[in-house]
Amino acid sequence: MSFAAYTQAKHVDGFSAYPDTSYTTWSAFVSTRKTHPEIQIIPELNSKKIVKKWFEYGELLGGKIVLSMEAFYPAQQSSQKRAAIVIIHGGGWRSGNPFQHNPLAQHLAARGYICFTPEYSLSTHYQYPQAIYDLKKALRWVVQHAGKYNIDTAKIAVLGFSAGGELAAFLGTTVGDPKFEGYLRRKEKPAPVHAVVDIDGTLSFTHPESGEGDDSKKISAATYWLGYSKKDSLALWEEASPLTHVGPHTPPTLFINSSVARMHAGREDFIRVLNQYKIYSEIKTFENAPHSFCLFDPWFQPTVTYIDDFLKRVFK
Repeated sequence: MSFAAYTQAKHVDGFSAYPDTSYTTWSAFVSTRKTHPEIQIIPELNSKKIVKKWFEYGELLGGKIVLSMEAFYPAQQSSQKRAAIVIIHGGGWRSGNPFQHNPLAQHLAARGYICFTPEYSLSTHYQYPQAIYDLKKALRWVVQHAGKYNIDTAKIAVLGFSAGGELAAFLGTTVGDPKFEGYLRRKEKPAPVHAVVDIDGTLSFTHPESGEGDDSKKISAATYWLGYSKKDSLALWEEASPLTHVGPHTPPTLFINSSVARMHAGREDFIRVLNQYKIYSEIKTFENAPHSFCLFDPWFQPTVTYIDDFLKRVFK
């Protein structure tokens, strides 16, 4: 179905000249401690054993908007190439920022990984699928600069939290699909993904378990990002769902989940497809944990260990 066939105009009232700062680690902390007063924000890991570098990886509007990301990696050189992890922040495809996962990137770097935390286009400026194009560009950047960072290009993982988890799963299920690569320069190849870590990210916008798409009280995050409500473009909502694309080429996947069921909508159906093709997967669930669990203790350190154990298993 063509966009021209839609009866409703595309939602653009969410566009803004200013960033949406409604979802931050602090705002999540204030909200979450009402039900979990024991939580603690994870401080950054300041260590001389970890190198941190900032750089630009892409641009939009002819350079008026610059996309950047940071790299975190062990200061000690290694004779063996290291696995890379691209870490994608959450925030409803609209808010949040990469700095929220600096502690996660640092702790994983301390365990020997090369971690990258990219910016990507949010719905305040661009709608689906621009974020996909941005993140695929970031992945290609990682591959193109693998020599500089001593990266094993056969061991590249994408990891995301919440909306970032959905994006990570989408990247993993659409590797090489030209529809979702964006602009490829001459002789530029699609970037591979060899493992996915989905932290409380939905697998389907249209699944009965999904909480996305209720615009009765206010425009939902997914409607802002996709540009159409679910009732006006069900096909588009299905296209944007990782569950639609999972298949024989999907990489091994780790699901780390809270107790909020709607945040992992479609997971069991997704795993059934993986099992059909004998693709390895794991589920780790924190009982009674809130959605933003991975940003706080007491769940942060176990989350790091789950990620490390999973990647060691699939990258051995």
